Amino acid sequence: MDAKIYAVIDTNVLVSALFSISGNSNPSIIIRKIIDGAITPLYNEDILNEYEEVLKRDKFPFRKTDIDWIISIFLDYGISLGRTAISDEIFIDKDDIVFYEVALSKEDSFLVTGNIRHFPKKPFIVTPAEMLTIIDEMKAGPGRILNEPVAQYGY
Repeated sequence: MDAKIYAVIDTNVLVSALFSISGNSNPSIIIRKIIDGAITPLYNEDILNEYEEVLKRDKFPFRKTDIDWIISIFLDYGISLGRTAISDEIFIDKDDIVFYEVALSKEDSFLVTGNIRHFPKKPFIVTPAEMLTIIDEMKAGPGRILNEPVAQYGY
């Protein structure tokens, strides 16, 4: 794939990926797409701290090795990015603001979340399933959308 996809990954995607036993859930595939290089994750120190704090909560059965592994993926494959964009949007959960602002700080980046309703309705805020569709459409090539019929011209 020629074009890079930059995306901020919301914590709930990591939680869902770690809960996916089969590894075939959309959140699990998002993590594999990071490792495969299809997605370059964007993060900052606040986001990494949020990942760690949430994943270590007592209500989750995640092992320390799994938490360390998933965070290391962001350190190994991602880009640390400052919050250069400040939003005046209202958020249900104030902890979501950093994810939104980091996504705004990198042109043409996405915010991938399972809690789409927690964010303003913007085209760059997508679910894991929508992100996977975007990746597939990009693989189809410029000007081609998957399942687009090929025009037959008779001359």
